[in-house]
Amino acid sequence: MPPAESSPADQVSARTPIWVLIVKWALILATIAGSGYLIQRLIDQGMGAGIVVVAMVAMAVLAVYGTRRAVPMKYLLPGLVLLLGLQVWPMVMTVATAFTNYGDGHKISKQAAIDSIVATSVQEVAGAPRYQLSVAVKEGSPVATGDLYYLLTKPDGETFVGSVDGLKELKDGVEKNDSGRITKAAGYTILNAREVNTRQDLKDFAVKTPDGGGIKAVGLSEAYEGKATVTYDKATDTLFNSTTQKRYVVKDGYFVAEDGSGNYPTGWTENVGWKNFQTVLTDPTFRAGFVKIFLWNIAFAAISVLSTFFLGMLLALLFNDERLKGKGFYRSLLVLPYAIPGFITALLWASMFNQDYGLVNSITHLNIDWLGDPWAAKAAILIANLWLGFPYMFLITTGALQSIPGDVKEAAKIDGASPLRTLRSIIMPLLLVAVGPLLISSFAFNFNNFSLIYLLTGGGPFEAENTTIGSTDLLITFAYRIAVSGVSPNFGLASTISIFIFAIVAIMSYSGFKRSKQLEEIN
Repeated sequence: MPPAESSPADQVSARTPIWVLIVKWALILATIAGSGYLIQRLIDQGMGAGIVVVAMVAMAVLAVYGTRRAVPMKYLLPGLVLLLGLQVWPMVMTVATAFTNYGDGHKISKQAAIDSIVATSVQEVAGAPRYQLSVAVKEGSPVATGDLYYLLTKPDGETFVGSVDGLKELKDGVEKNDSGRITKAAGYTILNAREVNTRQDLKDFAVKTPDGGGIKAVGLSEAYEGKATVTYDKATDTLFNSTTQKRYVVKDGYFVAEDGSGNYPTGWTENVGWKNFQTVLTDPTFRAGFVKIFLWNIAFAAISVLSTFFLGMLLALLFNDERLKGKGFYRSLLVLPYAIPGFITALLWASMFNQDYGLVNSITHLNIDWLGDPWAAKAAILIANLWLGFPYMFLITTGALQSIPGDVKEAAKIDGASPLRTLRSIIMPLLLVAVGPLLISSFAFNFNNFSLIYLLTGGGPFEAENTTIGSTDLLITFAYRIAVSGVSPNFGLASTISIFIFAIVAIMSYSGFKRSKQLEEIN
C-alpha cells in the first residue's frame, strides 16, 4: 500500500529548523508579556478603551502567528497594527479631545481635583509627629515628569509610601540612613535635592490620609500630617473653606467662590460639547484671526508649490538639453539644498534675514526688517521655502522629462511646432500627468509646514495687543501655540483647529486629485 501524501503545511513544518520555531514562540510570548505589562499600566490609569485595544492586538498576534493558517494576515498584521497605532488612534483621540476642555488646569478628573484641593489645604496640627521624607518616582519613570511618591518613616521606624491615592505600608527592599530617612526602596527612584527643587508640582502635592487630612512636605527631608481646612459636600457639589468661611461652586471646570472673589486653580477635564467649535466660528476676535491665518495659509502653500515647481522645471528643462556638458556635476550642486536638513537651513535663513547683521541686508545694502515687518516676514518665508523646495521639484521634473519619448518631440519638430509650442502643448501636459499628484501632496505638506514657520519667524511678528495670532502663523503653528506655548494652553481648542485643518486639506486634496484625473486622458 503506497504511503499517504503529506499536506503542504506538514512539509513546510518538516523543513522548518527548530531554532526558527523557538525564536518565533519566544517573540510571540514576549509580545504577550509586553501586552500584559501595558494592560496593567492602563488599568492603573483607568484607560478602558486602551485596555481593549491592546488585548485585541495581543490575541490577534497569538491567533495569526501561533497557527499555520491565515498566511496573508501574517504579512498584513504589522501594517494594520501600525495603522491603528500611528494613524487611527491619534485621529480618534484628537476628535475626542476637541469636545473637552482638556488643557492647562484641566488635566485630571473631577475627583482627583477635589482630592488635590482638599489635600493641599492641609495645615499642620500642633504637637503632631513629623515623618522622615524622601521624594521618589516609580522606577523607570522620568525624574522630571513622573508621578510623585513620598517615602515616609514614622518616629517609631515604620515605613510607608504615599501618593495622591493614599498611604500604604512599605516593607520590600527598604534601606535607611542613621536618621531613619529612606535611601533605597525596591521599585522606586529617589530624587536628589537638585531634582526635587526642579519639580514645580511638589508644592501642590499632598498624600491623602483616611481621616480626610493629608501629609505635606516641609523642606527636603521632613513631612507633617495635618487636617484639611477645605471640605467637599457631595450632596451640593460644593467646597467649603473653614478658614475663609467661603463656599465654592462648580463653574466651567473650576470651583469658584459664590461671591465671585476667585477660584481654586486646580480644575478638571469635562465634556464641553460643541463649545470649542463655537469659539472658532463665532468668537469675533478668534474668528477674525482664524480667517486671517487661513487666507495666508492658502497663499503660502499655493505660492510655495508654484514657485518651486516653475523654478525646478525651468532648471530641469535647461539641464535636459543634450548639448549641455557636465550636466551630472551641475545637477549634484542643485540638489545640495535638498540634502541639508531643513531645520538647519531655516535657522541659517533666520540669521541671514537679521536686520542688523544679516547677510541679505549686507549684500543688498538695504535696511529691511525682514522678521519684524509683517509683509517682509512673509516674503522672507517664501524666499527661504523656495530655496528649500526647488531641488525636490527639480528632481521629479527631471525624471518626468527623461521619461517622455524622444520620438514625440521629434514628431512635433517635423510638424513645424516651435520649441515654445512643443513645451506648451506636448511636454507640459505629459509632465503634469506624472507630477500632478506630487504637486498636490506638496501643497498638503506646505499647508502644514510647521518647522519652517516655527524656526524662521515663530509665527511673528505679533501685534502688541494680541500675542496669540502672528502675522506669519499657519493654522498648524496657531494650533501649537494654543495647545502648548500660549498663556493658557488649551488642548481641546487646539484639537478643534486640527480637525478644521484636516477637513480643509482633505477637501482641497480630493478636488485636486479629481481634477488630475482629466490629465490621464492625455496618455
